Amino acid sequence: MIAIGSDHGGYRLKEEIKKYLEEKEIEYKDLGCESEESVDYPNIAKKVAKEVQSNNCDKGILICRSGIGMSICANKFKKIRCTPCYNEQTAKFSRMHNDSNILALGADYVTTSEAIRILRMWIATEFEGGRHEERLKIIEEIENENMK
Repeated sequence: MIAIGSDHGGYRLKEEIKKYLEEKEIEYKDLGCESEESVDYPNIAKKVAKEVQSNNCDKGILICRSGIGMSICANKFKKIRCTPCYNEQTAKFSRMHNDSNILALGADYVTTSEAIRILRMWIATEFEGGRHEERLKIIEEIENENMK
C-alpha cells in the first residue's frame, strides 16, 4: 500500500501517477489534496508521513512544485526517509543506499513520463543493506537523540 499526497502545485501530477498505480494494480491511499485550490503542503506531508511511520502504508509519494518542501516536512518524523528525486538514478540510489520510504517529486521539474520512470525505478529497487544498514542505524541514533 502506498500513501500518496500532493499540494495544489502537484495535484495534476498526482492524478496521473494514480492512473499509473491503478494500471499496475498497486494499491494506494490518496491523502489529498482534491483540486488545484491552494492548500498548505505541510498538512499533506504530515498525513502521508504518519501513514508510513505507523506502517499503515509501506511507502509514500509526495508531490509539490519542487519536492523540497514536502521532503523537509516528512523528514521531521522518526523513521521517515523522504528523498526528492529528479531522475531514475537518484531514485535508484535513494532506495539502494538510503532505504527511502517516501518519494518526493517536483511537478515543476519532471514531466509525467519522467515521474513515472522515477517511480517505477524507486518501487523496483531494493535496499542493499550491508554497510548502508550501519549508516541507517547511525541515522536512527541521531533521530532518537534529537527528536522528542
